[in-house]
Amino acid sequence: MRPFEYVRAADSAAATAAVSAMPQARYLAGGSNLLDLMKEDVERPTRLVDITRLPLREIQRTRSGLSIGALATNSETANHPLVRESYPLLTQAIVAGASGQLRNMATNGGNLLQRTRCNYFYDTSMPCNKREAGSGCGAREGLNKIHAILGWSESCVATYPGDMATALYALDAKVRVRAPDGRERLIAITDFHRLPGDTPQRDNNLEHGDLILAIELPVPSGDFARHSHYLKVRDRASYAFAMVSVAAALQLDGGTIRQARVVLGSVAHKPWRSAEAEAVLVGQRADEAIFQRAAEAALRDARPLAHNAYKVELGRRSVVRALMRASRLA
Repeated sequence: MRPFEYVRAADSAAATAAVSAMPQARYLAGGSNLLDLMKEDVERPTRLVDITRLPLREIQRTRSGLSIGALATNSETANHPLVRESYPLLTQAIVAGASGQLRNMATNGGNLLQRTRCNYFYDTSMPCNKREAGSGCGAREGLNKIHAILGWSESCVATYPGDMATALYALDAKVRVRAPDGRERLIAITDFHRLPGDTPQRDNNLEHGDLILAIELPVPSGDFARHSHYLKVRDRASYAFAMVSVAAALQLDGGTIRQARVVLGSVAHKPWRSAEAEAVLVGQRADEAIFQRAAEAALRDARPLAHNAYKVELGRRSVVRALMRASRLA
């Protein structure tokens, strides 16, 4: 471990001031990803600002829907009666996402900020533009079985590993953020994470010192609650990151699809919401044939690498299965 300064923040203003004042300062909450990265010498913070005492754990109903505190743990969120009743897709995704021990420690804000599990990112002896801008991408021509098939660039082919965010994309969530100057803003979840482009070192659109306060969910559609499903395909049934995942939700009217959400995980640098698949579904009868057409649309622009072409067909089949289960046809 490298030496660092430890600061315990008394309130949000003190926290943002302590982080924004030092370029290599980081917030510390559950630490389930950050501490691993520090042990691997990937992250080298010079200051850790402990925010675990801040009052950001509340999960409460609001006029506009539900507010989920950034410091509520994944376990608290998945098991909360308001989440289980009105947003079961989110509960499914969180429970699929990690072991019970990790869910008990990991916070919602930290979950959104978790970094890729690309082996080249973790191996400091290998080039990685995400870890060190301009050094190259070892995965581009290396072993890239777990890497992106959509939205990648020549600079980076890493994927975003989280499950919770994939469900949040389907639920039209927003992220409430406090800037160091005290101003708050809402970021649509679909605008929170970034594609790599030529700046793969930036995972999201937060500025240094920004503090996540809460995740805001809109008033749920009763149909989206009843007709939703999170499917995670992985190498083993126990805790593992997805090869492909799908968050699917439907609003049905007598068997006709009025609204649809289709989001794929572990196929791109961010959860991949497919407007093309959703457009195919809306106005159609819910059946396997239309789900297959939607799956084709969702993966039409896929660009597999040398070792991950399997993700294209796996993605198609996963979209169909998730939609079948969401529609209760399977």
